[in-house]
Amino acid sequence: MGSSETDETLESYGADVGARAGSLTRFHEWVLVEGNRLSVAAALSVVVFAGLIALYELGLVSFLNPNSMTRVASGMIAGTFSLVTLVVSVNQLILSQEFSAAGSARDRLEGVVEFREDVADEAAVPATPAAPTNVLGLIVESIHHDAAALADAVTDHSATDRETIVRYVNSVQQRTDEIEATLEQAEFGTFSALSAAINYDEAWQLYAATHLRGEYADSLPPAALERLDDLIESLRLFHVAREQYKTTYLQRELTRFSQLTIYCGVPSILSAVFVGLLYADVTGPSISVAVLPYVVIVLTIVVFSPLFLLVSYILRTATITRRTASIGPMIPQKDPEAGPFEVHYGEER
Repeated sequence: MGSSETDETLESYGADVGARAGSLTRFHEWVLVEGNRLSVAAALSVVVFAGLIALYELGLVSFLNPNSMTRVASGMIAGTFSLVTLVVSVNQLILSQEFSAAGSARDRLEGVVEFREDVADEAAVPATPAAPTNVLGLIVESIHHDAAALADAVTDHSATDRETIVRYVNSVQQRTDEIEATLEQAEFGTFSALSAAINYDEAWQLYAATHLRGEYADSLPPAALERLDDLIESLRLFHVAREQYKTTYLQRELTRFSQLTIYCGVPSILSAVFVGLLYADVTGPSISVAVLPYVVIVLTIVVFSPLFLLVSYILRTATITRRTASIGPMIPQKDPEAGPFEVHYGEER
């Protein structure tokens, strides 16, 4: 491989979603994944509230026609009922995944136990920690150690191969240092731990390690190949741990979303009903025309609160799912026409 090719090989090509490029990007990331979901929903309500006030002050909308407002209130009641029903259905779907027969429960338990034993063996510890965040941290430490051992194993090897391996090791260690710093401050159930796991590009590192393993299989010493195999196994374990952590987190997140929607659903429906009652009198609105628009706007924001929650939570869950859509070294974020590892059928190592 040439120098320019090597430079590109050792970067997080097409897999790093944690880069920041200015205030607009940070705001975009805050809305999509990093911000507290209640804060995002509150921000959406403020934006809609300000928009409705602006439209009213500009004379573009009116709240004085009883027939129109009654139809709007009916539509809001029907829409809120539909949204709450949908959320309850989603919640039931999530709960259904927790119900299993004895055989299925045993298989799941054996799978988890086997995985924890593999992590303990790879990290050389008596037992894997119970907290998922600590499990991720332990695997990251194992990746860092395996990478350092790989660099030591090629110390006396040829200059070209050693330079390539060392550059790869430096890239791996730099990323492990970053995720370790984040995981040390994270707690289970918080998004910071999952965000660190998502932004760690183990798929690309696994892809690069697998390619290097095949590229230098005949030239690297046995000790270096063994260390490279250990690193590949640690990266595989991290991928499995991240998927398990992601699944658990999303289950908790969607369950909380269901609870919040139910909490907001009752006030939302009552507010929609109250909007209709304001215009139920045959003589016109039952409160002063001067304050009527502002009362209706406030009630409308309350009616829309379940929708704001839906938007905020779906933005995060959909983004997480999209950014973790790779299975091992299959990286959909990568441009299929670009990259340093171009291979052809029958090409010798």
